[in-house]
Amino acid sequence: MKFKKSLFVSFLIAASIPSYAFACASCGCILSTDWDAQGISGAAGIRLDLRYDYLDQKQYRSGSNKTSKSAVDGQGNEVEDKTTNHYVTAGIDYSPSRDWGVNVQVPYIDRSHGTFGGGEGESSSLHDSGPLITSHTKSIGDVKVIGRYLISGYNLGLQLGVKLPTGDYKKNFDNGDPLDRGLQPGSGTTDLLVGAYHFGSINKDWDYYAQAMAQIPTNTKDGYQPGNSLNVNFGVRYLLNDFITPQLQINTKVSGRDSEDGNAATGQDSGGTLVYLSPGVTVNVQKDLKFYGFVQLPIYQYVNGNQLTPTWTGTLGARYNF
Repeated sequence: MKFKKSLFVSFLIAASIPSYAFACASCGCILSTDWDAQGISGAAGIRLDLRYDYLDQKQYRSGSNKTSKSAVDGQGNEVEDKTTNHYVTAGIDYSPSRDWGVNVQVPYIDRSHGTFGGGEGESSSLHDSGPLITSHTKSIGDVKVIGRYLISGYNLGLQLGVKLPTGDYKKNFDNGDPLDRGLQPGSGTTDLLVGAYHFGSINKDWDYYAQAMAQIPTNTKDGYQPGNSLNVNFGVRYLLNDFITPQLQINTKVSGRDSEDGNAATGQDSGGTLVYLSPGVTVNVQKDLKFYGFVQLPIYQYVNGNQLTPTWTGTLGARYNF
């Protein structure tokens, strides 16, 4: 019972949250929020999760250095204004036993974006790039289905799943021009998900977990393929009391360049390495209902080419156990 009690309020180790903006290594969607779903608590059953993520990408970065829009414009490159992302993800998790389970994640994406480019648009002070053209997409993204098996004696779990091409990948800018594939709600590809996790107790007050998951596209769609990615997460939590549990994560994502028609050079402004420090808290409202919140703060960002990055991201969520 002590072991069960010490783990049931943790919300850290779900299969890694989907990487919605595939062309953008800086999207930061790499937080894990659910330890319970892995069967660690020892309870079979159904769990529902509703999560909101906010990411505002407006800081240009080249490699590991901050840069400006005017500097990118002076290089003759496409210049993005900003990208604001709102993700609402509904999750359902079913565990017939402690050792086996399956998790389904259905994201809804609300994304606004602006790029200084050709065609008709608002006036721009970036003379080389042209007027500002905008887009605002709202739709279901790519659904993930992830199965898991827990090797109980070793506190080791294995994950295998698939990202389905359910999201739209043919959205346009407001002026009718095709929207960049990396900004689409879906990639159009079917991706293989392979992961593993381990958890344990440091002492009676502290628990830890470690997890890694690779996402590997298995095909191309209309010549486009997102880069392979690897998420690595480490987290600890402090068992303050039965009501509130402070938590801290380090989230790392390494992703390759996207490619179009087999040419990775077309995705030069995609992929990179992100490391976030993510403090958070879980609140046990009642026996079966919990709320959680996290803030992600970048401690290292390296992007290929020139990309917009967030200065912080925020997550709020609720989970109910049947």
